[in-house]
Amino acid sequence: MIMLFQYVFVRDWIVVLRLLIQCLQKQNQEGARIHAENAIREKNQALHFLKLSARLDGVTERIQTAVTMQKVTMSMKGVVSGLDRAMQSMNLVQIEQLMTKFEKQQEDLDVKTSVMDQAMQASSVQSMPEGQIDSLLHEVADENDLELDQELSANPAPAGSIGSISTANAQQDDLTQRLQALRGSMPNA
Repeated sequence: MIMLFQYVFVRDWIVVLRLLIQCLQKQNQEGARIHAENAIREKNQALHFLKLSARLDGVTERIQTAVTMQKVTMSMKGVVSGLDRAMQSMNLVQIEQLMTKFEKQQEDLDVKTSVMDQAMQASSVQSMPEGQIDSLLHEVADENDLELDQELSANPAPAGSIGSISTANAQQDDLTQRLQALRGSMPNA
């Protein structure tokens, strides 16, 4: 559900960028500035919902890890009791099989914990740079071969600007693929 909100804000961001282009074509600098602010706000909202979704996925991972830990604990009890019986009979083959099973369960748990930690670290909050509005105005004007007023063209677009619609869509596709891969690596509990 949260991802739906994120897609809505991305769609709205693209609509506002188109309005920005129209304002620039009509030499409406004030309207363009307002649309640039709205575009940045929409993009940030989309990013915030994406981050919230990642955080919720992280919480889900923690809950799944806790459930898995309970299962591993129960398995370990079985392994320990089986190991006690194997030790009493000194059946080395049985001891090795039980130890191999135990090590595999530990490795699986480590992988799941690592994936969860990476998801939580990737969901850190970012802030909007100060020159983002001017940067977006310059970038949209450059992409559409439009002229800016002299007051805006005096402030050149900073490096690392917002990105075009195609770049944003590519980034969105990449994030969606990473999220699906992460979800796909989770066992169904």
